[in-house]
Amino acid sequence: MADLLALTTDPAAWAALITLVVMEVVLGVDNLVFISILSNKLPPEQRTRARRVGISLALILRLALLSTLAFIAGLVAPVFTLPFQAPLNAEGHPLFDLAFSWRDIILLAGGLFLVWKATTEIHHTMDPTPSDDLLDKKAPVAMNFGAAIIQILLLDIVFSIDSILTAVGMTDHLPIMIIAVICAVALMLVASDPLANFIHDNPSVVMLALGFLLMIGATLIAEGFGVHVEKGYIYAAMAFSAGVEALNMASRKASGKRGGPPAH
Repeated sequence: MADLLALTTDPAAWAALITLVVMEVVLGVDNLVFISILSNKLPPEQRTRARRVGISLALILRLALLSTLAFIAGLVAPVFTLPFQAPLNAEGHPLFDLAFSWRDIILLAGGLFLVWKATTEIHHTMDPTPSDDLLDKKAPVAMNFGAAIIQILLLDIVFSIDSILTAVGMTDHLPIMIIAVICAVALMLVASDPLANFIHDNPSVVMLALGFLLMIGATLIAEGFGVHVEKGYIYAAMAFSAGVEALNMASRKASGKRGGPPAH
């Protein structure tokens, strides 16, 4: 208790908390976009519940991982090394690391899953109605609740480990990590429905979000091979793309108010 009271009067602790909350929120955007896209494939009456369950699982996983910091620290220790020479860059250094830890394996698996899932969804978006279903008015929904929750849980594990390793690297105080994680997940819970509804109501945003997931998946694969990708560049590219799409949406809205060109 004395340690907690000491932290409340320590400006450095407050600065670490605010910084960590911001970092956790930024890292949580990837998780939230995936949950939003996946939940929108469910029947309307199940979407909100799926989002709440998925985000609640993310909180439980993060808190559970925080309680096993020694285990988390062990995830970065190499468990095997591939028996061949990595290609060298112009400076004579290996292009990627051939020693893999459990964290690397999890990031690789998560990245491959995200790339596969985003590619599948892009294909479905481009060709949403197979010819065999055109005559079937009672075609089943694209996904059931259980399958959606399992896929959300799998990605929750990947993003939770990345989130906790970031927290561990920024502060040594467990209470600060716990408060930051709870605040970030609470913000995710508040933003989940508006974001999912916005994505659902704007079809062009769906393709943009899937493109984000592809980029995030490729980044996770690179991180799994030991190639550090500066997150600032990734989020700057995402912000720029979102800004361009916002301008396109504003342009379409203005064109609609003016009557726009006649439909062909």
